[in-house]
Amino acid sequence: MTLNTSTSDKAAPSDRPASAAFQLQYAGRDAAAGMITGTMAIPLTVGIAIMSAYPIKVGLATVVFASLVGWIFSWFRPGNYIGSPGIAAGLAPVLALGVANFGVENMAFCIFLTAVMQAIIWKCNWQKYLLVAIPIYLVEGLLAGVGLKIFLKFFEFTYELLPGAEPVGAFWNLARVQMLMISLVAFVGFVFLFGKLKNTYPAVPYFVLIVAGVVFSLFVPVPMLHVEDVALKIAFPLPQIDGPLILMYMTLFCLMLAVIDVIEQVMSNAAIEKIDPLGRKCHSNNSLLAIWVANLGSSFFGGMTNLDGLAKSTTNRLAGAYTKFSLLFLALVVGFFTVNVQYLEYLPKFSLAAIMMFSGYKMVVGLIHVTQYGRYALILATLCGALVYKVGIFEGLLIAMAIHGLIHFMVYTQNEKIPGRDVIKRYFENLKKDSSKFS
Repeated sequence: MTLNTSTSDKAAPSDRPASAAFQLQYAGRDAAAGMITGTMAIPLTVGIAIMSAYPIKVGLATVVFASLVGWIFSWFRPGNYIGSPGIAAGLAPVLALGVANFGVENMAFCIFLTAVMQAIIWKCNWQKYLLVAIPIYLVEGLLAGVGLKIFLKFFEFTYELLPGAEPVGAFWNLARVQMLMISLVAFVGFVFLFGKLKNTYPAVPYFVLIVAGVVFSLFVPVPMLHVEDVALKIAFPLPQIDGPLILMYMTLFCLMLAVIDVIEQVMSNAAIEKIDPLGRKCHSNNSLLAIWVANLGSSFFGGMTNLDGLAKSTTNRLAGAYTKFSLLFLALVVGFFTVNVQYLEYLPKFSLAAIMMFSGYKMVVGLIHVTQYGRYALILATLCGALVYKVGIFEGLLIAMAIHGLIHFMVYTQNEKIPGRDVIKRYFENLKKDSSKFS
């Protein structure tokens, strides 16, 4: 994958920050695209919030705020031109890890600290070093491990029964098997439609699955989504911790969250650039500006991290978006359900499970992209995915990076008879040289 993080020196008129006249020219199609993408984003946001152990309403509010920030920054510091921001599936288990270790009361401070770290990365333009220090194939492996976690988490929804209907004897009874078959039909139908329409109308499978699920639930009792209507409060994100050791671990956690968020954004930009209808170049450092500002702002209401997700961005493009004016309408759609979360309780859990299992599946099969880097990269990425799933996201990535570094160190010192000190020196020289490609 080629990552281009700079704009062209001689940009076409359509490649410059969108003026009011330019946005007005495509206002109609951007409005329609934003509403379509917003509707498709709702079940994804709900599922990712659940996986992140966050209140659903908080996840929706984060999407609204990030969309407004993305639209505002598109006027004077555009990173990409059709990207759709929101909470990321790849970061869901990371956030859930934070909630489990530090408590939800400390997550606002974690997001605040993450935003500060991202601001430093943005100011120093350090993302180019991160892309070299952490190979893309290791990130793909990490996402594959996360995808497996997501798939198995929501697979539990496929055989969940109504409250009070749990069997007394064997776990698998007729009612549970029937629920599993209903979920299987929904999943297969969704995958089939997505395969047929992904290049033309990618939002249609989501609409069909949701509408069919709602109609089906009117005739057959099935478990439905429950949404807690929590209050959104503005407050300064102060930590509630005991001792410096917890603060140190929290800082390391936020560093990992910041780095993964940055790398995912740069990778998304590389893909968004390829599907831009006007062939405009992306400027990833501008995108990082938008996401750290959005993260910083969301920390004041207990929000989550954000980035321009590829699934929503692709839908935005195919729905007809030409500018980020579409994000204003996306924010309106998601904002309606943020204020009226009770309407989300009409969503059957098996429909949500199908959408999220498919998202997890796509992250796992993303390992196919690693084959272009060779056999070694594929083996290491697969190992990284297995470690992330089995050991943990933070620990798994660190172990995979340590193995990667040890292998390279041994190859140079043993095969090429290079002293260890020179190997380390060569590494930093190559890091500086390779990072210049992303300047």
